[in-house]
Amino acid sequence: MPMAFVNGTRLHYHVDGRGIPLVFIHPPLLNQEIFNYQKAQLSDSFKIITFDIRGHGLSEPSPAPVTYSLIVEDMRQLLEHLDIREAVVCGYSTGGGIALEAMLTHPQTFTGGILISAMSEASDWYLKGRIRAASGLSRIKAKRLLGGLVGWGNADMSLTFSNLYKGAVEGDSRNIREYYDHSLTYACTDQLSSIQQPVLLLYGEKDVGFHRYARLLEARLPYRDLIFIEKATHQLPTKAPRTMNRIVEQWVSRHFGGAVRKPARAAASPAEEMVTVPAGDISAGRETTHQL
Repeated sequence: MPMAFVNGTRLHYHVDGRGIPLVFIHPPLLNQEIFNYQKAQLSDSFKIITFDIRGHGLSEPSPAPVTYSLIVEDMRQLLEHLDIREAVVCGYSTGGGIALEAMLTHPQTFTGGILISAMSEASDWYLKGRIRAASGLSRIKAKRLLGGLVGWGNADMSLTFSNLYKGAVEGDSRNIREYYDHSLTYACTDQLSSIQQPVLLLYGEKDVGFHRYARLLEARLPYRDLIFIEKATHQLPTKAPRTMNRIVEQWVSRHFGGAVRKPARAAASPAEEMVTVPAGDISAGRETTHQL
């Protein structure tokens, strides 16, 4: 169980593979288990860094309130601890706001971004209502109920649910609530035009409620590629991992150099294969869709 003492706290983390570093950020309540498919499939080509945000999973509870800027500093110091000078930052859902904050405040460290079903602010009543409800459940320490709901929503099978649920109930209720609450108030939309790093925007075609955030980011970020994954929902890391991971591999290799290649594993079934992303579509930043 690798632990690192950084920024005054102990963080639980994992490093898998070698090559260009990709560091993944999970949403509130969940922990790094949400990225198990990325660790398994992308570590053939890249160095995959996952960690439990302070007060989540096996990381220590935080006496200081959990904010995006605090998480970014934890992440920056974790990379320093691992002797990693540059990384592509990958944020899922509300974790995408942390990825944006990282690129804004430390552009020399976080040299690119991958935003997965993400937003630069929570601005619609439905999303705000869901975050407030989750914050309320964490306030009354209903971690088991909340963990069951969030774990089930992100799970593709019983083993995934078990891993996500276990990680959720291990977290600190106060820190989980603080993460939810900060996600309600954080907004960096007005600063997006200053992000000069390349950014990949990934959304599920069926995640209609988040399409407004996809379009907002597309309009404000100078160097971005927007891709909707056909027939996919919000939970891309667990419910459309092969398609998502193949797109990530191609995009990172195109922008940051060739991926490290290990011996090929057994081929996926035809239902799991992804249509190859045409080079012109990504390099030109045009919207594309891909079918599982």
